[in-house]
Amino acid sequence: MSLLPALSYRAAPWRPLAYALAFLASLALAATQAAAQSVLRDAETEALLADMARPLVEASELEPENVEIVLINDPSINAFVAGGQVVYIHTGLLSVADTANEVQGVIAHELGHITAGHVVRFEERVKAAQGITILSLLLGVGAALAGAGEAAMGAMMAGQQAAMGSFLAFNRNQEASTDLAGARYLSGAGITGKGMISFFEKLRNFEIRRGYSQADEAAYGRTHPLSGDRIQTLRGLLQQDEAWDAPEDRELQERFERVQAKLYGYLAEPERTLNAYPPSDMRVAARYARAYAWHKDARVEKALAEADALLAMEPNNPYFLELEGQVLLESGRPDEALVPLRRATELTLNQPLIASMFGHALIATEDEANYAEAERVLRAAVGRDRLNPFAWYQLGMVYAARGDIARARLASAEQQVMARRYPEALRSAQAAEAALPRGTPDWIRAQDIALQARSALERLRDSR
Repeated sequence: MSLLPALSYRAAPWRPLAYALAFLASLALAATQAAAQSVLRDAETEALLADMARPLVEASELEPENVEIVLINDPSINAFVAGGQVVYIHTGLLSVADTANEVQGVIAHELGHITAGHVVRFEERVKAAQGITILSLLLGVGAALAGAGEAAMGAMMAGQQAAMGSFLAFNRNQEASTDLAGARYLSGAGITGKGMISFFEKLRNFEIRRGYSQADEAAYGRTHPLSGDRIQTLRGLLQQDEAWDAPEDRELQERFERVQAKLYGYLAEPERTLNAYPPSDMRVAARYARAYAWHKDARVEKALAEADALLAMEPNNPYFLELEGQVLLESGRPDEALVPLRRATELTLNQPLIASMFGHALIATEDEANYAEAERVLRAAVGRDRLNPFAWYQLGMVYAARGDIARARLASAEQQVMARRYPEALRSAQAAEAALPRGTPDWIRAQDIALQARSALERLRDSR
């Protein structure tokens, strides 16, 4: 369920069935592969994406608390849904977008997949296409056994073409209808569709670079409509909408530019970051990017100088405080990191990711007087965000340091089951269950993790 067009499918002449089966199998594994990709978590970025999405989610009549926007650390320009009410956005997409409004156009499109139930229908069509292909294989084998080699090849190729044609046409129709749904959600939210159009124009430029054109690419060989067609349809619709001339949100754009620079500084090599954001650039976004570049390059004082400059402009910005605390903590100065990280945690009302770093800093001081506060902070963090393996790891360290081995093992089980390390999770959960007071919430949770890990291991055995 990606926003971008896939490369067209061209089978080798002597292996049509093998390629068709491989193609359809790869589609069936899309959700699994999505889950296996590297999720990149950052408090500021997650808050921005949630604020970008909120009016669109409300316009789509989904419940905002049930929709999640997840950032994937992948340089390709893509976004997709793969089950549930989760929109996955690649870092590569954020890096090429010029405006927050362009990203909102992408989110609106992906919400259309969710409201239409396209993931479920997608999986049904994959199974149907696989069925057609397997039937053609059986027919081809029967013909081959009867001595009709050409008829066998014809049966297999016909089955392949029927399966692929049916599937691709279905997927193109989904994408076209989802474009229209995205336009409705932008309109309902009072957000201009200019960003959606400009982003599709970017996609069209990428298609041209890849060699796509209306003349040389047959429509049946694509999973998505050509971007030129999508732009033409959407422009006519969006330009007539009352929201077309609505001004873009300047505050959202400023936040987007900061996050974009922050991610660039975090992910790119320092030299590239400093070329893109040279010291002569005094914008907030540029200082943000350079702070991360200097930190990655172990130039601690330069990184702190950029963080101090940012805090001089906005002393109560929790993300600038988080930056300063991170640089100090990761440079071996945890005692100095406590003040900015404690303040950042307070300002964000114990935002789980920031609180996790604060808890880490408290533990890293190796001062037992800080352990009680670390436990309180980290328990609050996992209470608000259970899918936070780093917080569970730190909490386990606190428990172990305080001699609470049963809860240390439970924290390890939480972390291990999230990492799909099921044998270890099962052992840790069973050990925790045996040592915890019977009937307590932690004892019940240990049971739940043991059941989850055991069930996962059984599924893995059955799939072999």
